[in-house]
Amino acid sequence: MPTTLKPGDKAPAFSGHASDGATISLKDFKGKMNLVLYFYPMDNSPGCTREARAFRDASDRFAALDTAIVGVSTQSIDSHKRFVANNELPFPLVSDRGTDISQAYGVLKENGKTAERATFLIDKKGKIRKVWQKVSITGHTEEIIEAIEAP
Repeated sequence: MPTTLKPGDKAPAFSGHASDGATISLKDFKGKMNLVLYFYPMDNSPGCTREARAFRDASDRFAALDTAIVGVSTQSIDSHKRFVANNELPFPLVSDRGTDISQAYGVLKENGKTAERATFLIDKKGKIRKVWQKVSITGHTEEIIEAIEAP
């Protein structure tokens, strides 16, 4: 299901349980940091692992740009905890078991069970700055960093 969200739109509010035991909400970042909210289909699959590791490897660059990273998939907290540990991810993964977050962002696959691979760059005001759908993992973190650095 292609998202109808576009740059300039207010990012949909969300709240979910994360791999680090916290509850993460959009309001946690508003007024404080930019947010890279990325959706992915499945923990430990080859493509999702490559994507998560790319975010991990660029996490210091995102932090220097006052930008947090949060991953979202419909898998369980336990699955997320293993995925974080196996790949030494320095950012949380939110479990969207009820698919509310995926639906709000318009990225739930037609099967109604998993999210499409998509990324939303949300600014400190809670507005969407950029949307990536049908994400190509190669070079994706660089594209996001360029978008953050753009005026």
